Amino acid sequence: MLRSTFLWLSHRRAVFDFIKRNGLARQFASRFVAGETLDRALAATRELNAKDVTVTLDLLGESVSTAEESARARDAAIEILNRIHAGGARANLSIKLTQMGLDIDPGLAVANARGILDRARALNTFVRVDMEASPYVQRTLDMFYDELQPSYGDGVGVVIQSMLRRSDADVERLVERKARVRLVKGAYREPATVAYPDKAEVDAAYRRQSERLLDGGTYPAFGTHDEPLISHIRRYARERGIGPERFEVQLLYGVRRDLQDGLRRDGYHVRVYVPFGTEWYPYLMRRLAERPANLWFIIGNVARETVRGSRK
Repeated sequence: MLRSTFLWLSHRRAVFDFIKRNGLARQFASRFVAGETLDRALAATRELNAKDVTVTLDLLGESVSTAEESARARDAAIEILNRIHAGGARANLSIKLTQMGLDIDPGLAVANARGILDRARALNTFVRVDMEASPYVQRTLDMFYDELQPSYGDGVGVVIQSMLRRSDADVERLVERKARVRLVKGAYREPATVAYPDKAEVDAAYRRQSERLLDGGTYPAFGTHDEPLISHIRRYARERGIGPERFEVQLLYGVRRDLQDGLRRDGYHVRVYVPFGTEWYPYLMRRLAERPANLWFIIGNVARETVRGSRK
């Protein structure tokens, strides 16, 4: 129930406006989002790089409604690439096709994505195309297969969500295409006809797909904080003589820093997904949907703020 509620709230702009004005709610969000500006995100990147952890930067925001908004998102992504390069950061970039204008005109989204990828190639920086809710999966993969991967090769990658019933077949095709894949569980609300409803089924799918990516993939990235799944990946790789240099584990900013440190000590490549920007509310709600216990942190702090305010 809580998970569904958070996913529903992620689309409520009025709630976002209310929470954004609440200082303690913003403080809670700062645990998962590296600020609202690129400067703050790059400062977080430097801190992680100092721990020998690499980063993927993501300017938050999804579907845009005008070509002008998509152009601003494209230019912002190019600025991120320029700043990564200028500062010598060990980081790459994630983008969303709806942010590039996919809902306005697929041709516009391709043109904007190409503008970003052209600059990334010039700077020798990798770009990952994030995956969005199920109605966008085929459109995203079609654009990746037809427009992006043929031109940019392993300079561009894509994301697969193991919770979707179609993902076994998608992973197989991506392995055949030698595409770079990030495997995640998925955080969107989906019908049972499209996605596995039970955690056990999602976990089983993640194990199957991670094994296939380890066996035949091109430097796969495994995005999960689920320790049994990470243990499975490590054990499977070790049993088949797959060295830790052939894949990486990706963790979310602000989540399980202990796990991040432990994986590095054990010699695994670790990358932290660092989101930033003013549109942090939908992202925060999806994180709460994944782990509803985080809600009590917000409730406790907002209650204390209310009590203090009533005493003034």
